Amino acid sequence: MVRVSTTHLPTADPARTARLREALLAAAFTADGLLDLLGAPAYAALARGETVPALRATRGDGPLETLVRLFLLQRPAGRARAAAALPVEDCLAGGWLVPDGDDAVRATVDVRPYGGPDGQDWWIVSDLGCAVGGAGGIAGGTAGPSGVERSELVLGVGGASTTLAGITVRTPVESALDLGTGSGIQALHLAQHATRVTATDLNPRALRMAGLTLALSGAPEPDLRRGSLYEPVAGETYDLIVSNPPFVISPGARLTYRDGGMAGDGLCRTLVGRAAAHLNDGGHCQLLANWEHVEGEDWRERLASWVPQGCDAWIVQREVQDVAQYAELWLRDAGDHRAGPEEYAARYDAWLDEFEARRTKAVGFGWITLRKSGAGRPSVIAEEWPHPVEQPLGATVTGHFRRQDFLRTHDDAALLATRFRLADEVLQEQVGLPGAEDPEHVVLRQNRGMRRATKVDTVGAGFAGVCDGSLPAGRILDAIAQLVGEDPVLLRDRTPEAIRLLVEQGFLTPVDAG
Repeated sequence: MVRVSTTHLPTADPARTARLREALLAAAFTADGLLDLLGAPAYAALARGETVPALRATRGDGPLETLVRLFLLQRPAGRARAAAALPVEDCLAGGWLVPDGDDAVRATVDVRPYGGPDGQDWWIVSDLGCAVGGAGGIAGGTAGPSGVERSELVLGVGGASTTLAGITVRTPVESALDLGTGSGIQALHLAQHATRVTATDLNPRALRMAGLTLALSGAPEPDLRRGSLYEPVAGETYDLIVSNPPFVISPGARLTYRDGGMAGDGLCRTLVGRAAAHLNDGGHCQLLANWEHVEGEDWRERLASWVPQGCDAWIVQREVQDVAQYAELWLRDAGDHRAGPEEYAARYDAWLDEFEARRTKAVGFGWITLRKSGAGRPSVIAEEWPHPVEQPLGATVTGHFRRQDFLRTHDDAALLATRFRLADEVLQEQVGLPGAEDPEHVVLRQNRGMRRATKVDTVGAGFAGVCDGSLPAGRILDAIAQLVGEDPVLLRDRTPEAIRLLVEQGFLTPVDAG
């Protein structure tokens, strides 16, 4: 068994933790308070892991400056100055602080303010130096400032964490599972709309850290379980499963927080393939993933083969990197760029050898959402969408699967009998040469959700423009046929495919099937 350290971690004593939370609020040690103190440039720099602007902005001796230096910048503070900002004796007894010399204290963990979706003030607890970026943020050696091995470090909130939180379906549920909880950010979100939250992790240090995050943020205590993948919840089912797993495709399992330990993208494939057995009917499983682009295989077909029977799936590829770019990214994440040239080259070679052996030409990153529909004809859509989107996307995800249900149960005749409404904030753009009588093409563009754009012909543009839910699609097409002098029967025959595409992509919403 691998030794996992839980040294230098506070305890979540309810009374002491509550007094600490009150002190943080009183000092405005919140996301908004930080922005006001630091200013936008220093605040943004801190989010990138750059501390110099924040150090300059916290040269005063107020409580907020003290808390920023202690918990975010990992600087010691004199006892008297610390006592003016927080209950020092509670923090020493609870392990949030330790003595530093005769008359100073320092923090044992990073405590970072985080704004909840409804304006809540939360705090994410992680290892020192790991709130932003990977283990490469720890300078030198194999251990962090707390003496914790890199392989055991617990990271704070990064871009992947916020992305997953943004795409998660937020309808109220009875039970939710955060698989691979890390510092507990997903469990904290789930606690707002799930009656019962279970959080798992292979790393017991991460479970302790997640418990601290939830306790300090005032969330209900979760059910914390140690183990890999679905092992800790064998035989149990949930309404919602979320996971920001260790998805990195690497030649080894050096770092628990990122390396899955399975060949290639096997960990993500296993998570997807086993999800149905742990979902209640109608339940969702949402995760971030990396996947291989294998020579001679279509990545869409490859990922579609992962989807378990009885589940609909929406797979969105957000980014693709060639294998050299990918290896360099994660070598830097691990701090390997600070090793000697020969050691760095050897590790780089090991990554490329692994990719060559697996015929991997590139690696994709994106989101995978499953819904246990039980449909005989499941909807499995894998698409590439690298463009900006509007977070949060939970309602967009729900709408996607609702529209798939509609399309699956409506043939062309039923489609033409349905009333549709144009989605909110859809704009029409006409593209063509200046002065031309007619545009070369017409584009419908969404300003919400996925922010899609799609080309339509004049009939499609006219149809979408009058969809206000008052008339069935067939009646609208008949009117358009009369206006353009086209046979209405032929127009009814050729248009349903275009309507289906507009519905699938969220430009049109079914009102009823009247």
